[in-house]
Amino acid sequence: MKNISYAIVVLFVVFSCKENEMSNDYTSIDVPVAEKTPKALTAHGDTRVDDYFWMRLTDEQKNAETPDKQTQKVLSYLGDENSYKKEVLKHTEDLQENLYNEIVGRIKKDDQSVPYNDNGYSYYTRFEDGMDYALYCRKKLEEGSKEEIILNGPAMAEGYSYYGIASRSISQNNNIMAFGIDTVSRRRYNIYFKDLNSGKMLSDQLNNTTGSVAWANDNKTVFYTSKDPVTLRANKIYRHVLGTKQSADELIFEEVDDTFSCFVYKSRSDAYIMIGSSQTLSTEYQYLDANNPYGKFKIIQPREKNLEYSADHYKDHFYIRTNLDASNFKLVKTPVTATEKNNWTDVIPHRKDILLQSFVLFSNHLVLQERVNGLRAIRVKTWDGKDDHYIEFSDPAYVSYPTTNLDFDTHILRYGYTSLTTPGSTFDYDMNTKTQVLLKEQDVLGEDFSKDNYISERIYATAKDGVKIPISLVYKKGTVKSADTPLLLYSYGSYGSSSEPFFSTDRLSLLDRGFIYAMAHIRGGQEMGRHWYEDGKLLKKKNTFTDFIAAGEYLVNENYTSSDHLYAMGGSAGGLLMGAVVNMKPDLWNGVVAAVPFVDVVSTMMDETIPLTTFEFDEWGNPKDKEYYDYMKSYSPYDNVEAKDYPNILITTGYWDSQVQYWEPAKWTAKLREYKTDNNMLVLDCDMETGHGGASGRFDRYKRTALYYAFLLNLEEMKKFKL
Repeated sequence: MKNISYAIVVLFVVFSCKENEMSNDYTSIDVPVAEKTPKALTAHGDTRVDDYFWMRLTDEQKNAETPDKQTQKVLSYLGDENSYKKEVLKHTEDLQENLYNEIVGRIKKDDQSVPYNDNGYSYYTRFEDGMDYALYCRKKLEEGSKEEIILNGPAMAEGYSYYGIASRSISQNNNIMAFGIDTVSRRRYNIYFKDLNSGKMLSDQLNNTTGSVAWANDNKTVFYTSKDPVTLRANKIYRHVLGTKQSADELIFEEVDDTFSCFVYKSRSDAYIMIGSSQTLSTEYQYLDANNPYGKFKIIQPREKNLEYSADHYKDHFYIRTNLDASNFKLVKTPVTATEKNNWTDVIPHRKDILLQSFVLFSNHLVLQERVNGLRAIRVKTWDGKDDHYIEFSDPAYVSYPTTNLDFDTHILRYGYTSLTTPGSTFDYDMNTKTQVLLKEQDVLGEDFSKDNYISERIYATAKDGVKIPISLVYKKGTVKSADTPLLLYSYGSYGSSSEPFFSTDRLSLLDRGFIYAMAHIRGGQEMGRHWYEDGKLLKKKNTFTDFIAAGEYLVNENYTSSDHLYAMGGSAGGLLMGAVVNMKPDLWNGVVAAVPFVDVVSTMMDETIPLTTFEFDEWGNPKDKEYYDYMKSYSPYDNVEAKDYPNILITTGYWDSQVQYWEPAKWTAKLREYKTDNNMLVLDCDMETGHGGASGRFDRYKRTALYYAFLLNLEEMKKFKL
């Protein structure tokens, strides 16, 4: 066997000589200078001056056929930043292309998903060689049945710079399919209907929706959710009958509380249409007999502050996951005829050390998705109580989860599994015999890949208040942990969304070049239970940032790397994390990637016309309350930019982003340019054709990944050769 450490050194030399042709000439390139137009923003007697408030455009301005003066100025500035980014990183273009080709080269081009069965058909997606979009297919569950292509993604997306296909929903008689399309990347979908027998499109079209419908059992009536055209809040549920115009649709429910959003779906049993209303700390559900679409919805349990629940139906009961007297959630059931909380009885009681995340009902089994010791676990229990066990996994850090399980009357559980070293895998698990069959493991093309060549660890840093912060990490065998070893530390840390230690084929391009990849499971997520989330939001939000810093410092102190070779990355609310930590501890990082970052916290949360603002008050607080205003202002990245040295930073955004508006990262970039006292790289990449999730194509999305990695590898070469 060849010496792997030697091979890694050779790789670095090859890439520095042939791909990068390293240069530090970026310091001589003219830096974009944004115009300063001071705008005073006053609240609670405090005035903030925003010099770059002018960068904000309305949807009307962005969509206008002829750009007005302000729009032209914004487009000019964004164009200047994109040109500067291109010039600064010009010498990495070959490296970016090589990385992109590497990443897509590991992807099986003619891949197919594992089929799942539903209502007499088998459904799956498949890709043809070279195609960026999927074919959505089905077959009858009959011997010799032929494939039906129900949606031809490549043909539909032709001519569009962005083409997002939302969920597909099929009528009970299998004849009509509803599907949502977004061609702007603003997450406002138009819903279309297709006759699957004839292949023809129906004339019905539902605009400004969330992209999905719930079918009544009459095969002609659907319920759907529309959005407020300004805030994009999902706030109205309509009933539509096929063959009629949208203007004739009846408003069934309007969510008048602007801190809530609403949605509609069909119960897994197909017996009920369900309307849900939710915010961070409260939920409410209504139900309607799916055989009676003109009936009246009934509320399961009226909304209460700090009461969360979600419901599924089986036989004569609703099964409900709730935090009622259960901070880590519990499972209860209640008769369909008596649904309010005083009728709820425990099925799985509350446990202080285990978080109940979800459940799946079967005729003879109950399957629970739990989080134990920070990791997802799958628990299988028979209704008669004779068997109760966990599916066993051996990796130190992994992700397991039930997948598509549409059949009640089966003893087979389908679940997914992945780890930092194991590609995504799908299993059928026999809940009676405790045996399983691997249906598919994600193909990783290339002669050199073997999961045995990579090592995963689970370690713990100590936060400033003494709390232990888990860190999952992975590296290639032969990688030496030292002060010269590059390490990328990632996290998110908001909304109770846990950072899961999953496998990534694109990550191999870093690991194979000697990087260690680490994931910090910081507070604000939910890895260690509900308290982990509660301790990382509102007036405890700074725990999220100091936990991440503690993780970085631990990795340096334990000689996994050094601050000269430590990198940080996060996106969206994770981009807020990046903005906060570069203000709080700029010298800890050599480079930072902030993807679609939420960085102008106070101004955004003060403006209720901006999408997502009103129903996020329970996550960040409402700055109209002075206590929350002061606390937000103390960490908001944009408000805390100072005259000091910052690390190298790559910032990305999308012009059509509906979740973090493009002007936040653009303003942050301009202010950093004005204040920073160093000569480090600061580049902004604004994709003018996409939104929050980036490119819609299967392969195109990796062009930005290649940019991220080229940025990091370029910085490593600069350190190595002290350029």
